[in-house]
Amino acid sequence: MNDYLVLSRGQWDADASPQAVQAVVDAFYVWYEKGLADGRLKPGSRLETGCRIVGRGLVTDGPFAETKEWVGGYWFIVAETLEQAAAIAAENPCLQFGLSLEIRPLDGSRADVAVQTNETPASWR
Repeated sequence: MNDYLVLSRGQWDADASPQAVQAVVDAFYVWYEKGLADGRLKPGSRLETGCRIVGRGLVTDGPFAETKEWVGGYWFIVAETLEQAAAIAAENPCLQFGLSLEIRPLDGSRADVAVQTNETPASWR
């Protein structure tokens, strides 16, 4: 079994009623707690709205992503394959009202510039 990071992205549909969204949020927590109890999920957390962006010679407020790219929270799925993890994530009730989920396999290896990764510049490939 492998761990997969799940990032919850986006915002609720603006035309949805707060009551309908709250019902989905409540259903999410039932789904989430069952997934934790069954060992299909591992805990994560909602993220607060404020943050700092740190880079070379830079510390600034953020986030500055487009609304559809905002990350509202994270947790982990335990599955044999990425496809199985995606199928588990697809059961999330929050998908009904505009959120999307990014599922990423974890790479536990030590970083090595000789190995192509997400950080590898295109010119190095």
